[in-house]
Amino acid sequence: MKPDVYAANCPTRQILDRIGDKWAVLILLLLREEPMRFNQLRRTIEGISQKMLSQVLKSLERDGLIRRHAIATVPVTVEYSITQLGLTLAGAVDPLRDWAEQNLKDVLAAQRRYDTQQKEEAA
Repeated sequence: MKPDVYAANCPTRQILDRIGDKWAVLILLLLREEPMRFNQLRRTIEGISQKMLSQVLKSLERDGLIRRHAIATVPVTVEYSITQLGLTLAGAVDPLRDWAEQNLKDVLAAQRRYDTQQKEEAA
């Protein structure tokens, strides 16, 4: 039976949740460039908390999109890299990043117009 993304219990929604998660997308795009350590990711992605980074990395690893590699040092060093499956997703979401960057000014202008209209209607 073909998945039905509009059905409440369709597993495809879990994958769409990952695609719609800004942190997951940012992590995938970074790891596409090179493997990175946890703290390197945390320093590079401004605004992400340690707890959120840890949760998203675990989810991405569970989904088979990234690989966690522990290096036997004291303390243990953990490095994350993207998998082949993760590369396919990064390739699919990269055009969305491009679109966001190219249309940022228009979206911000639309938001200002909307906010102004809402204030005028409320007055």
